[in-house]
Amino acid sequence: MQLNSLKPAVGAVQPRRRIGRGIGTGFGKTAGRGHKGQKSRAGGFHKTGFEGGQMPLQRRLPKRGFVSFKKNQASDQTTTIRLSVLNSLEDGNVDLAVLQKHGIINNRVKHVKLYLSGQINKKIVTKNILVTNGAKAAIIAAGGNVE
Repeated sequence: MQLNSLKPAVGAVQPRRRIGRGIGTGFGKTAGRGHKGQKSRAGGFHKTGFEGGQMPLQRRLPKRGFVSFKKNQASDQTTTIRLSVLNSLEDGNVDLAVLQKHGIINNRVKHVKLYLSGQINKKIVTKNILVTNGAKAAIIAAGGNVE
């Protein structure tokens, strides 16, 4: 294939419509605009969703839903962590500062919750961290403690 032999696919290119050039073309007289009405006139413009003065659909329907800024802010400050992630920590004491130091959570996080996923192979002591019942049982079984 050469650049000079490229052609568009058959039927992809159609001749342009010559509007208003007599009745033989099928687009003469009214030029495909129909008879009368706003859209047939020059400058007959209306906004998207305009329904001829009738109350538009987006205004007829009730307003639904609201997302609180505070809620989004709170979700930034809370995160969950798998219990198996704590296997990579050298220190047995786990709190927010340790998790931030090791890059497991970012600095915006204020609350952490541990949940049981995977296994914990070492003794750990958690401080000021929320723990699910399953994770608590696994930590205690490994010889650790939840404070």
